[in-house]
Amino acid sequence: MRTAYQSQTLAPLADAHAPRFQAYTERQLDRIEPLRRLPAETQFAMRVVASVLPFRVNRYVIDALIDWDAAPDDPIFRLTFPHREMLPAADFERMAALLHAGAEPARIREAANEIRLRLNPHPGGQLETNIPLLDGEPLNGMQHKYRESVLFFPTQGQTCHSYCTFCFRWAQFVGIRDLRFSSMGALKLQGYLAAHSEVSDLLVTGGDPLVMSAAQLSAYLAPLLAPRFDHIRNISIGTKAVSYWPYRFISDGDSSALLRLFERIARSGKQLALMAHLNHWRELEPPAVREAVRRIRDTGAIVRTQSPMVAHINDDADVWERLWKTQTALGMVPYYLFVERDTGAKSYFALPLARAAEVYREAISRVSGLARTARGPCMSAGPGKVEIQGTAEIAGEQVFVLRFIQARNPDWVQRPFFARFDPAATWLNELTPAFGESRFFFER
Repeated sequence: MRTAYQSQTLAPLADAHAPRFQAYTERQLDRIEPLRRLPAETQFAMRVVASVLPFRVNRYVIDALIDWDAAPDDPIFRLTFPHREMLPAADFERMAALLHAGAEPARIREAANEIRLRLNPHPGGQLETNIPLLDGEPLNGMQHKYRESVLFFPTQGQTCHSYCTFCFRWAQFVGIRDLRFSSMGALKLQGYLAAHSEVSDLLVTGGDPLVMSAAQLSAYLAPLLAPRFDHIRNISIGTKAVSYWPYRFISDGDSSALLRLFERIARSGKQLALMAHLNHWRELEPPAVREAVRRIRDTGAIVRTQSPMVAHINDDADVWERLWKTQTALGMVPYYLFVERDTGAKSYFALPLARAAEVYREAISRVSGLARTARGPCMSAGPGKVEIQGTAEIAGEQVFVLRFIQARNPDWVQRPFFARFDPAATWLNELTPAFGESRFFFER
């Protein structure tokens, strides 16, 4: 497959010849020319699902990453375009009837919001247990779940270059204010970090912070280079821009300013990590992506990679083997392999934990030690990040062997525990303790 963006050479990438960013939302599905090759029924189903779950895709993904000859089964197509199976059948039929009848937008929105609130929009107790306080005031654009780490959601970064269909942050993008994390408060961020010397790590997340201008991002991060923030040793930026819009680092109007900001942070002695969300090896094939990675690494920043294992996209050991080998060859560090969170279209994308562990074990056994830095499969659940280390038979009982990689209570970290083997379980709350125990140790 050779596409428009892949056929370009990078040598003459002067600004005048650089691709222009262009994105489409659910209201513009009919303007995406390759979609017209698909049956009308499939196109209508996309509009139905997109009326409930967020949809956005850019021209680069359409032209450079999707093999339209393989659609709708192409993995990048499934990663970005909605599918009928993403909604429960009854909810799909309800929304389809409204669209067929030409219902008023307000009625469609009301029905969509009812469905959204049933899809567990904020898993893991994020609204109840993760919101920190400053002088008694909740900081609604921040989360402080783990002792050393704070998450920050800048308002200007609460969208993405394209949306992933499985995204567990989908509630950020559907227009319901009460479901959205965001903060304009650079001063509040600074105040909270200054008051919490136990915090060493800041993760700027979204959405995608790299939809922001370099100046906007600098307004949040540059002040943290002052001596009073010496306890902040690591700054991470969660992003999909590396593969969904690599020109962010090459030819956007402020690409040079963005890279200079990265360089300034790295030279300050803090570690700057771009947490690149990469779901399939094909995302790393275009020359522009490889050039973007080179430019990021030249600033002194490190690129770490993470992704969930999801059905229909990357539930195959061959995919992970090639993904990790390619990442390592490009100087990226495989970091996390998650499982699909218990939210949104989980019923379509989730895999049994036993299957995820099997695929992970097979894939990790095929790569060298440099790529075995990928931890997983991991559930980012309410109590913490729980890793499935495998299965075993102990005292005649088949069990999952589990441990916390990170936890609300630091004393739980690295402490092994056991759950009864369940071939159908897809999440922590579907597991029961092994050996006749009534509760897991962290539930006490």
